[in-house]
Amino acid sequence: MRLTPEQIERFDRDGYLFFPGLFTPQETRTLTEAVPALYARREAYNVREKGSDAVRTNFAAHLYSEPFAKLARHPRMVQPVQDLFGERLYMHQFKINGKMAHEGDVWQWHQDYGTWKNDDLMPTERAMNVAIFLDDVNPFNGPLMFIRGSHKKGVLDAKHDLETTSYPLWTVDNALIGQLVERGGGQGTFDADGRYVPGGIISPNGPAGSMILFHSCLVHASTSNMSPWNRVSVYLSLCAVGNHIRRFKRPEYIAHRDFAPIDCLPDDCLLTDYPVDLPWKDGMPASALVTSTEPIDKLEVAA
Repeated sequence: MRLTPEQIERFDRDGYLFFPGLFTPQETRTLTEAVPALYARREAYNVREKGSDAVRTNFAAHLYSEPFAKLARHPRMVQPVQDLFGERLYMHQFKINGKMAHEGDVWQWHQDYGTWKNDDLMPTERAMNVAIFLDDVNPFNGPLMFIRGSHKKGVLDAKHDLETTSYPLWTVDNALIGQLVERGGGQGTFDADGRYVPGGIISPNGPAGSMILFHSCLVHASTSNMSPWNRVSVYLSLCAVGNHIRRFKRPEYIAHRDFAPIDCLPDDCLLTDYPVDLPWKDGMPASALVTSTEPIDKLEVAA
């Protein structure tokens, strides 16, 4: 899938692109049906909600689950980012976020690159997220919220929040959020028919199979899920190979250490039996838990 000049211009302006229903119900079902077994595993790569058994995030499924290994190589997700960067990509992070009904907790306002820079020593913001909805996303089940155009401000000051949820984030403070929202369009308005017209905060809603591509400096968050509907989404964090991380401070299941460029499968890969490598199929290696606060030697990890 290739981006049009108009889409590239819109991405540059707003910091994201939304593709409703990009994956068919049948394609999406192959992924959705694999999630319960992944969430049931008692492994370090399943991070659960604070005070709950509900899974908040499942990491690295593409290394041990065939459907998600195929998704990690899907041209509809990889090619648009490759076009924007003009460089081949590697998988920096792969996660299945489970904003579960009644139990899904908040994700505070943050930039993804803030964490990648501070924790992983990623040199620049030449990386971004591509998200796929595995459930229908509506205004009530904790959808993503973006501050339109906030990526234009570059890397923002952030603090390391270790308290709010079970997963630490480098978060942006409330005063700066208010300034960014005002800059992006303010509170929004209502039209003559009483319908809300978004301002600085936008929240893409859509059916399962929809896809969002968003800049690594775009400030985003999501509220808790108090509805009776799950909101499970897959996130591929794709990074330009030449921009690979320079530190292994976090476990390998969170921040990957294989910088080999992604080779895409054919477009029908979710519904066709193409062979894929599953290096962690028989268990996560002990080396994946080894970390260091020291920068890595670039010569030892060059792709």
